[in-house]
Amino acid sequence: MYLDAGVNVPESDRSDSYLAQQSIQGNQERFRQLYQRYHQRVRSTMYQLCGPSSLDDLVQEVFMRVWKGLPQLRQTSQFSTWLYRISWNVACDQRRKFAQQRTFDTKLKTENSEQSSAPDLMQLHYKDLVQRGLAQLSLDHRAVIVLHDLEEIPQKEMAEILGIPVGTVKSRLFHARAAMRQFLQSQGVHL
Repeated sequence: MYLDAGVNVPESDRSDSYLAQQSIQGNQERFRQLYQRYHQRVRSTMYQLCGPSSLDDLVQEVFMRVWKGLPQLRQTSQFSTWLYRISWNVACDQRRKFAQQRTFDTKLKTENSEQSSAPDLMQLHYKDLVQRGLAQLSLDHRAVIVLHDLEEIPQKEMAEILGIPVGTVKSRLFHARAAMRQFLQSQGVHL
């Protein structure tokens, strides 16, 4: 039992739903508990979807949107699904920004390509190789691999997070894994 606002609250009631309801009522300590519970998962998801660039800012953006959006959360029992949906939206926004930046960077590289064309010969660590493989995938394919294989989210919940049918999740997962396998094999990794 825990003491919460003068009332004994069983540990089992410290569910996401309970913490979300308390947070909606303005209880910052309960929101802090949700943050601590999900911070590392959100960070890992955002890293896999967007890479290390601006990672802290992206995680902060997710939790700012969660805090601001809590009053609109209707089913507090679905908190984790809602949280991952917000993470997905932040990742999509970031990917759009990356795409715009990449277009600008490509233009600059084209202008400077004649000055430095030495290839990078450094061997990459396995994690870096996987990250490069993920970067080769479309955001839709990367999302299903990250959510399913790395975050271990069930396919049904992934469908809710991504706003697509379960069949589409399965199809994307199949094609994403095949593309990753092909990339890793092309890099000399024998599976």
